[in-house]
Amino acid sequence: MFGFSRSNQQRSQFEAQLKPWLDGLYASALRLTRNERNAEDLVQDTVMRAWRFFDRFEQGTNFRAWIFKILTNTFINGYRRNTRERSLQDESERQSVEARFFSADQTEQAQNPEEYLLERVMSEDVLAAIDALSIDFRMVVILADLQEFSYKEIADILDVPVGTVMSRLFRGRKQLQKILMEKEAAPAPMGREPVDLNAFRERKKLA
Repeated sequence: MFGFSRSNQQRSQFEAQLKPWLDGLYASALRLTRNERNAEDLVQDTVMRAWRFFDRFEQGTNFRAWIFKILTNTFINGYRRNTRERSLQDESERQSVEARFFSADQTEQAQNPEEYLLERVMSEDVLAAIDALSIDFRMVVILADLQEFSYKEIADILDVPVGTVMSRLFRGRKQLQKILMEKEAAPAPMGREPVDLNAFRERKKLA
């Protein structure tokens, strides 16, 4: 899998620390690139870069923040310039996003149909609203609200002051709420509930 010469022990150590965060890396890459293939490429490049510089990682510190920093830097340095962003996702891509972020199985759907419907609607609308944000706001919202990093961790990942993180997150959330309110004002299909961003964040914490 990795092309750099290291001991088997180092490789096993790296893979063990990486494995819990792969889904989160892909989910964030998909929100950044808004394209499944580009997201896969971004994650692959991130993993290869992380392995290349793994000897510089200080064991016992925050590996998750470290590798997400590599992800965002890789995106900023390459994919942000070269990837043409799309405003809409096809249905298969959307289903993939929902499966990774909000895995609600058939049992839950059968036991709590109203709750399941609300979560599904919120997932679709909130993710679409996140996609509509400008990239600087989108990155902070992804890291804070989808990956639940602290302000300080986000500041370290993006190499910006904590105050900048708080400002971007505040403005990004305001834009999200505006987009969602506009969707609520539009005629909605029967059975759809109003979407509340705060409720979305609370439900995700309880998931």
